[in-house]
Amino acid sequence: MPHGSASFPSFPSHAPEGYVCPFCGLVEGDVSDPGNRCELTDLVHQDEDVIVFMACDGFGPHEGHAMISPARHHETLYDLPDAVLQKIALMARHVAVAMKAAWAPEGVSTRQHNEPAGNQHVWHYHLHIFPRWPDDMLYRQLRHPVDPEVRAVKARELRAALQDVLAARSGERD
Repeated sequence: MPHGSASFPSFPSHAPEGYVCPFCGLVEGDVSDPGNRCELTDLVHQDEDVIVFMACDGFGPHEGHAMISPARHHETLYDLPDAVLQKIALMARHVAVAMKAAWAPEGVSTRQHNEPAGNQHVWHYHLHIFPRWPDDMLYRQLRHPVDPEVRAVKARELRAALQDVLAARSGERD
């Protein structure tokens, strides 16, 4: 259904006046806005529909969780076209498999937030993908900034593994 139709209601934006979306900046290759904490080296994968990148913040001792966003601006889950949501879900599986290959975590968790009461802080849909280890206490950790150099290394590692996963998936369809 088209966004804003009678069957699919329109939802108000929570972005403040003059908001400059950091994820749209990353998609466009311009992270120069002073409020944008993303770096171009965070980029793991980009195509016409989705972008995969390393998160600016970490939780606990294991750096390196990734995020998946639509390439076009959609603020929340409620606003996503079905086809884009499907592509995000498929990419989430590919990123999880790539994390297993790149870092050998013993599990993977995903989470996604909508609106201020849902703990959303960036007004562009994004799905978090976390590599997990026993006793990592992910949900008991406070968020902390991750050095851009650490994110760049993690992005390179995950990009290489994700390219292998995507190539293997492509070969299965042939």
